[in-house]
Amino acid sequence: MSYSSIFAGSALVLGFCLGLMGCARAPSEAPPAAPIPVTVSYPVERYVTDHADFTARIAAVDSVEVRAHVWGYLDKVNFKEGALVKKGDVLFELDTRPYQAVLNQAKAKVAQDEAQLKYDEAEYKRNLGLVRSEAVSRSDLDRTAAARDVDIANIAADKAVIASRQLDLEYTKVIAPVSGRVSRYVVTVGNLIQSGDQNGGTLLTTIVSVDPMYAYFDVDEPTVQRVVKLIREGRADSAPDKEWPVALGLGTEEGFPHQGTINFVDNQVNPKTGTLRVRGVFPNKDEGLSPGYFARVRVPIGRPHQALLVSDRALDTDQGQKILYVVNDKSEVVSRPIRVGAQHDGLRAIEDGLKPGERVIVTGLQQVRPGIIVDPKLVEMPTSEVRNPNGAARLAKAAPSR
Repeated sequence: MSYSSIFAGSALVLGFCLGLMGCARAPSEAPPAAPIPVTVSYPVERYVTDHADFTARIAAVDSVEVRAHVWGYLDKVNFKEGALVKKGDVLFELDTRPYQAVLNQAKAKVAQDEAQLKYDEAEYKRNLGLVRSEAVSRSDLDRTAAARDVDIANIAADKAVIASRQLDLEYTKVIAPVSGRVSRYVVTVGNLIQSGDQNGGTLLTTIVSVDPMYAYFDVDEPTVQRVVKLIREGRADSAPDKEWPVALGLGTEEGFPHQGTINFVDNQVNPKTGTLRVRGVFPNKDEGLSPGYFARVRVPIGRPHQALLVSDRALDTDQGQKILYVVNDKSEVVSRPIRVGAQHDGLRAIEDGLKPGERVIVTGLQQVRPGIIVDPKLVEMPTSEVRNPNGAARLAKAAPSR
């Protein structure tokens, strides 16, 4: 076979293939993608109060170490360890016999000096009558007058000694200086008790008050400066002008069920820690608070103000900037840079970047990007699960505002 015939055959095949390609129909365009279904909610619009949370330590209002005023041997213990006692209850009794003896001695001294005064008074009156007839000299009269005055002074001193000895006798009964819960007794009957002026004295027990209770916490310097600025701008009340509320919750409690007020703010920031010591006082009728507990406290910052609130699940981040995805009137996704605020009842305050009535995407964020068309389904703004005061769980729902 010649080269010319092979070339002719190849050209025929090639022409046939090109003819087939020319006759084939051009491929049709892909159908447009269906809108992505997403869930949207209107931001909740209501008045809120910003707050700050801190860790606190519970302390008793009154905490007393009970010691005796006088020394002596312990005779009786009149309380049950760990019980509630009232102010004035007799907790301990010391041996009274030494103090009763010195009290009797002081009373006898008064009787002795009163008898001497009676004699010197009679001498003075007698000399007073005789001096007129010059039977005695004026110096004798003056001497008897002085003796009478010395007797009067001695009796006054004796009565003061009696009062002191009587007080020592009363101090043999060690009473509760405050009402509260008593600890264990440190010493037992028969031990010698040292008085409080002897190297501090013997510790007998301790008492802590139970109602109300203090909670001490430290506020960081930026929060202090923020509050000062709000007060200066008239958007918050200063502590002396108004009772500043504070809420407290223990580690085993939901939320902040204990309500109290701030009754002390230190006069300077601690330069070592950069914090300001603050104290709240809380009613404790049920004795749910106990000295030494750690607790959480929440302090309101400023007055109530209008805010837009969204669920935390609607927040996204783009290169470190918090954003929300909203759906416009054309069902297009729009990215909104925002500035977030504090959380209120499971919703996050949006301080800037969002307008009332805008539809915020709350689910399906992973599938959306700015500019795409979505199929929005409107639902109520979801919140985190909260608990009501009796402990039962419920799903809090905020009504949307247009």
